[in-house]
Amino acid sequence: MEKVINSYETLFIVDVEGGEEATKAVVAKFTDIIAKNAEVVEVADWGKRRLAYPINDKPEGYYTVVTFKSEAEFPAELERLYNIDENVMRSMVIRLEHEAVAKAAAPAEEAATEEAPAAEPVADAE
Repeated sequence: MEKVINSYETLFIVDVEGGEEATKAVVAKFTDIIAKNAEVVEVADWGKRRLAYPINDKPEGYYTVVTFKSEAEFPAELERLYNIDENVMRSMVIRLEHEAVAKAAAPAEEAATEEAPAAEPVADAE
């Protein structure tokens, strides 16, 4: 029987009250777990941000988004590990409907330049 490989994306918010070093350690811990059990497509550190509403009376958190491909059993294990770690304030794992691919550095800029027609030079009327 073939193993099914799906594309997933996970977002987790780490508590920043322990300091920058502790926050980076928790982010590294979970990105390493994902890398050992799945094929990492992209890691996006959004950094320290203000929360929309306080979680456990804490107004800020460190956001990280990881896009990866793995077998169907791994996301459940990842959610279990998120729930065990007290430094993870919130987390979410979703299965992507499309194939996970790394995003281009500036796709919005490329799309804008492709769609806009080139301006034609105006000839001086004499």
